[in-house]
Amino acid sequence: MSKVKQARWIIGLILLFGCQQEPATPLSTVALPKKDTQVIQWRLATSWPKNLAGLGMAPERFAQLVEQMSDGRLLIEVYGAGELMPALSVFDGVSNGTIEMGHSASYYWKGKAPASQFFSSIPFGLTAQQMNAWLFYGGGMQLWEEVYQPFGILPLAGGNTGMQMGGWFNKLIVSPADFKGLKMRLPGIGGEVLKKLGGVPVDALAGRELYGALQTGAIDAAEWVGPYNDLPLGLNQVAQYYYYPGWHEPGSTMEFLINQQAFATLPQDLQAIVKVAARAVNQDMLDDYTQGHITAMEKLVNEHGVKIVPFPQSVLVALKGARDEVLAQEAAKDPLFAKVLQAYLSNEASVKRYFEYTEAALNHVE
Repeated sequence: MSKVKQARWIIGLILLFGCQQEPATPLSTVALPKKDTQVIQWRLATSWPKNLAGLGMAPERFAQLVEQMSDGRLLIEVYGAGELMPALSVFDGVSNGTIEMGHSASYYWKGKAPASQFFSSIPFGLTAQQMNAWLFYGGGMQLWEEVYQPFGILPLAGGNTGMQMGGWFNKLIVSPADFKGLKMRLPGIGGEVLKKLGGVPVDALAGRELYGALQTGAIDAAEWVGPYNDLPLGLNQVAQYYYYPGWHEPGSTMEFLINQQAFATLPQDLQAIVKVAARAVNQDMLDDYTQGHITAMEKLVNEHGVKIVPFPQSVLVALKGARDEVLAQEAAKDPLFAKVLQAYLSNEASVKRYFEYTEAALNHVE
């Protein structure tokens, strides 16, 4: 063998057996170092009973998603209404840092920030789909953040119940005059609209209190959410008529409230995880409610014989007119309310024009 061939033969053996002695490590077995192994623990208080279908399950799913996506680095303990604080103390609890997060509905805070009501539901306003479009792509979230900024709270959309029902009544509503003196559980701007027609809104009653209030006559009517939540409460047992449509809440957005200082201390990846989890739950709750309402309504009608009654057109026209009056009066008292109202109404007008060509056009076909 020549010296050249011998050299090539030796080099080949070295390359062959060298590669076999130190094989490459498969990518799947490479352990990547974590950015941060610290475990952060937060508390989240809700305005709902623990594990209530829809409303109560949304924060539970949120906490599960955050734990999974963060690989256990951010753990959120969820507390139902009354476990850490009263249902309607959630806003203050987040604002003063007693808790890091809350889950509730923004129209409960009308006494603190009147403009907050736009980010839950406005009578005759946006549906769930339309509301999400305005919040995420129409400038709504920026306005919501502006409204909550003075309170040290970062808001995130936290679910939607879809269009609600008009409520449970123990008297027939034939004309606008039938609202005079009627005591009804109705929060937010819807309650102010009821006042315009002579009604008496009651907004401090929690869902679990409605059965007794209707049964004893403490109130004459009540709206809660819709079939999905109304059926388990047994409201059909203490009220004669179930009215529609839910003029007061055509698409009720829920909210996650986050203490701004607590959020600022999170690493950037955990901040992103919190926002993405909230966005996922925002859609998940709507899907849950849509199917839940459909199933529960079938039971109410077919198994319990509930009387489903439409509001007369004259009543809806009167309610819509009262809504416009209330909004104008509130805007005259609060510059920030006026600012959000202008943006909301501009968007609402465009939305309704577009939907006349789409969903509404299909609804006109018989």
